[in-house]
Amino acid sequence: MLPTPKKYFVTAAAAEGLTKLNAFDNALLAARIGNVNIIRVSSILPPGTEYDPDLVFPPGSLVPTAYGYITSDVPGELIAAAVGVGISRESFGVIMEFSGWCTREEAQAKVEQMIREAFARRGMVVVETKVAAVEHRVERTGCALAAVPLWY
Repeated sequence: MLPTPKKYFVTAAAAEGLTKLNAFDNALLAARIGNVNIIRVSSILPPGTEYDPDLVFPPGSLVPTAYGYITSDVPGELIAAAVGVGISRESFGVIMEFSGWCTREEAQAKVEQMIREAFARRGMVVVETKVAAVEHRVERTGCALAAVPLWY
């Protein structure tokens, strides 16, 4: 059994690159998680995890991360990504991610709707929500990314 994460933050960033992978890497760097090895996880924030917007990871660390992203190489296209964390009274939280061809506001609204649905389905009450969202107008090859990195 893994230890419970001690800290997390929400982040969103967009970037350009020569290729889709470079754009993704540059968005990770802009989101402050580019020098770690992110491990994609699903959408539950473990009990007792504290929000720390200034969290810094040692380079090369393995960092469990819930994230959504979109890349595009169509100049002029608008892309967006959002992530949200809903915190419950019951102890744990729910993380939702979204990315698509839309505005930042539309991506954020979608994530907030997804959090409400997830909590309703579980019969839980949301007491706090943290959301990060970004949009990007593609110049050549771009990426919009939103993430919740967890630190154990």
